[in-house]
Amino acid sequence: MSASSSAFDASASAIGYLYQLRYALLAGLNEFGTDASWSVSVEVVDDVEIVAAGESRRWQLKHRATGTRLTDGSTDLWKTLRIWSEAIRDGSLDPAHTDLLLLTTSTAPVESVAYHLQAGAGRDVGRAYELLEEAAAKSAADAKKKSIEAYRALRVDQRQAMLAAITVLGDGPTIEDVQQKLLQICHFAVGRPAAEALLNRLEGWFIQRCIDTMRVPAALPIPGSEIDEKFSELRDQFRPYNLPIDDDIAEMTATREEYGGRTFIRQLELIEVGNRRIELAVRDYLRASTQRARWSRENLLLPGEIGGYERRLREEWEAQFAVMQDELGEEAAEEQKITLAKRIYAWVETEFRRNIRPECHDPFICKGSFHILADDQRVGWHPDFEARLLAILEPVGGAVNAGA
Repeated sequence: MSASSSAFDASASAIGYLYQLRYALLAGLNEFGTDASWSVSVEVVDDVEIVAAGESRRWQLKHRATGTRLTDGSTDLWKTLRIWSEAIRDGSLDPAHTDLLLLTTSTAPVESVAYHLQAGAGRDVGRAYELLEEAAAKSAADAKKKSIEAYRALRVDQRQAMLAAITVLGDGPTIEDVQQKLLQICHFAVGRPAAEALLNRLEGWFIQRCIDTMRVPAALPIPGSEIDEKFSELRDQFRPYNLPIDDDIAEMTATREEYGGRTFIRQLELIEVGNRRIELAVRDYLRASTQRARWSRENLLLPGEIGGYERRLREEWEAQFAVMQDELGEEAAEEQKITLAKRIYAWVETEFRRNIRPECHDPFICKGSFHILADDQRVGWHPDFEARLLAILEPVGGAVNAGA
């Protein structure tokens, strides 16, 4: 097999798995408004199962290139039959209480097994059974041997019951079509501008949730109530009074060494803040700057919203800074300056909280935004921070210019 052929196969396989997960999410969201007792599970053997009110729907999902046909000898057809046949034999599948759905982007040729198992006027389970028996006899020695053996291991009545439960959905939606359907749901929930951002977070959560489930043998299905709660939680983060705080950002950390030359750290060094507090400042700076950048990239912010938020922070700081200057007077000693400067910084660390929006209240946004302002020298802690920073930073710039 050539390298390019191998890469293509791997890519097609990856798309197939993503299609399975994406459709599972769509199937779950389509249950909204029904009895909340439903659940969804994704199996490593490609089954997606929805269970509601004692009835089960099992999906086999096959994403194939345009123009592919689901013939009687198709590997997709026989692989699906093998999975369901083995499940019937081990007792994990009861076709009398389960709808078996083979959803494929392939076409079901006229007068094929798949054609006669579709819903509608052409459905003929008896004819599908005859064609399947003929195909099994022709293909007994090829790569589908194990699938055929699993099918034939069932009693005749079991085979017929399984076929009666199967519905083939040919010419099904592609992975892009499914994404558009998910976007429509998110659009109705939060409006068009935020729909894609909501879907990215919802899909990320669901895929990770499925991965966690598949890692555990005999794991319980994902309950519909959990999907409903997560969707509602994320939806609320995109309301006009809120903004999303992303878990991957809220867990970010960094070291002082990674940011050692930044001005906001120099500002903390001027007032002799301890190393642990500087590490926490670095963490808040990283999280706030990263989250704000993501909001901006996803067009979740209103025009001028960050500027207005920073103005409010700076005005609160100005009041605190003016009080400190009055208390110090003109002849204050350095020790007193540092003591009062630390008091202002402690106010930022532990007391003052100004939310960018009323319900977006994670502390790192406020604290980190102060460090962003301090990095631009728009706020400071030491009463003489502007002059002190000029003395520290200017020689560095001068040396660089001189070397140039």
